Amino acid sequence: MPELPEVETVRRGLAPVMKGAVIARADINRPDLRWPFPANMAARLAGQKVLGLRRRSKYILADLASGETLLIHLGMSGRMLISGDPLGKFVHDHPVPEKHDHVVFHMDNGARITFNDPRRFGAMDLMDTATTETHPLLAKLGPEPLGNSFDETYLTEALKGRNTPIKSALLDQRIVAGLGNIYVCETLFRAGISPKRRAGMISASRAARLVPIIREVLGDAILAGGSSLRDFRQAYGELGYFQHNFDVYDREGEPCRRTACTGHITRVVQSGRSSFYCPLCQR
Repeated sequence: MPELPEVETVRRGLAPVMKGAVIARADINRPDLRWPFPANMAARLAGQKVLGLRRRSKYILADLASGETLLIHLGMSGRMLISGDPLGKFVHDHPVPEKHDHVVFHMDNGARITFNDPRRFGAMDLMDTATTETHPLLAKLGPEPLGNSFDETYLTEALKGRNTPIKSALLDQRIVAGLGNIYVCETLFRAGISPKRRAGMISASRAARLVPIIREVLGDAILAGGSSLRDFRQAYGELGYFQHNFDVYDREGEPCRRTACTGHITRVVQSGRSSFYCPLCQR
């Protein structure tokens, strides 16, 4: 599933094409994805100017002139692909429609934005912009890891007394929004913390140090266009490249990349997810 860097990469790709443009027509090619689409979705989108695109956790939010906001979640395999845009970045004509092109936005500037999702775990919804934060998918999310409210004091207090492994704590979207399996594994490696260590047993100084490392990992991944392991593509169809920089994720049995370490990357399963780490470097 795309994590924060992948979703932010897609948002940044879509923004120059969609912001300020009007959705001339929306083709809704099925009644649902993971959940049913909102009532009269095509009619509610048609003719609406996109005021801006923002991101909350792993969701893209498109604010419309109507006072509604379109929520987009990519799910497991969803892609938002641009064709025929006025910026000249996509040199091909609009492609022939594919089987899993479930939603298509025809913009008044000539761009076409296609939501393709073979597994149909993605989602779209419409809500009042003024009450976005109370939407059921957003209401219980923790602070953004790249935002000002996520700081050393907050994370230290959030982890205090928790008996769950630090890996599970950082994946808890109520503690911090947007982090997923890949980037938590990479963060814990850079911090030298075992994913099995109990969150409440991590010292305040080490917990505080996690904040800049989380931001560093996410920043590096966004700069690389995210990670493409299976389905993820950027808005113009390119692959992300951060997977070539993984220190531990998906490197089971390979040598640790830390200088002078003789360890090898180990994989363990925690709460049904694979955790990759170096047992010598991470304590």
